[in-house]
Amino acid sequence: MKTTLDLPDELVRAMKMRALLQGRTLRDLVADFLRQGLGMAPQQAPQAPPQGSMVQTAPNGLPTIRCNANAPASAMLLQDLLLLEQEAQTAEDLQRASRSV
Repeated sequence: MKTTLDLPDELVRAMKMRALLQGRTLRDLVADFLRQGLGMAPQQAPQAPPQGSMVQTAPNGLPTIRCNANAPASAMLLQDLLLLEQEAQTAEDLQRASRSV
């Protein structure tokens, strides 16, 4: 069943990052969180990124994503990267709302 929730941006970012680190979909991660919150499933320890994943966990606990040295993002300014992320999230939101971009 599909549903729409209005969640704080920082919470959605944290969930997306955890799903990425665990090699899972956001949908599956949120479903497991809800099951745990309702007492329907035992709480599980976070899984390490799958073998060969481009995601690594830095010593400070923050996730890092490996990419080629000549990747387009390596030459972009932070504000351009943030704008690109916002545009992608807006396009995803509009698509989920069944509107054209």
